[in-house]
Amino acid sequence: MILVVGLGNPGNQYHNTRHNIGFLALDFFSKRHSFEIISPKFNSQYSEVILFDKKIFFIKPQTFMNLSGQAVKHFSEFYKIPSQNIIILHDDIDLPFETLRKKAKGGHAGHNGVKSIMETLGTDQFSRLRLGVGRPFDTTDVSDYVLSQFNAEEKQKLPALLNKASELLEKTLIDLE
Repeated sequence: MILVVGLGNPGNQYHNTRHNIGFLALDFFSKRHSFEIISPKFNSQYSEVILFDKKIFFIKPQTFMNLSGQAVKHFSEFYKIPSQNIIILHDDIDLPFETLRKKAKGGHAGHNGVKSIMETLGTDQFSRLRLGVGRPFDTTDVSDYVLSQFNAEEKQKLPALLNKASELLEKTLIDLE
C-alpha cells in the first residue's frame, strides 16, 4: 500500500494559494485518473484507489499545514503503510516557480507541514515531490507570500506545472516497489 499526501490548508480562502499547491496537484492528478478525493477520514479528505496495480490512498489533511503529521500518522498506522511508501506533495519557496524536484529523504527546509510529518512519524524516510512556488521578489513576508493567490502569469502557467507534477507522481508510483 502507498500513501500520497497533498499538503495545504482547508477552507476556500486558501484554495488557490501557493501553500496549497499540494492540494491542487492532487486534485489535478485525481481528475486525470477519474477519481475524487472527498471522503472524510482521520481529519482528511481521502480516496482509496487501485492504480498501476497498487492500492493507493490519496489524502488532503484538513488539520491545517502545521498539523499535517497527525493525519499522515493516523493513515500510516491504521493501514500499516511504511514511511518508505509515503509520498508528500508540497510547495517549496527555494525552487523557482514551475520547477519540480523529487527528494527521497532529508530535512524539512523550514516547511512546517513537512516538519510536522517528520515529528509525528519520527523519521525523514519518506519521499517528497517539491513543487516550486518561488520566493517573493520584494519585502513581502514569506508566510504572507505562500498564503497569497498566484499572480496572473503564474495562473496561466499553473496547469502546465500541475501536469508535470502529475507525470512525476505517476512515474514515482510506478517505480515504487
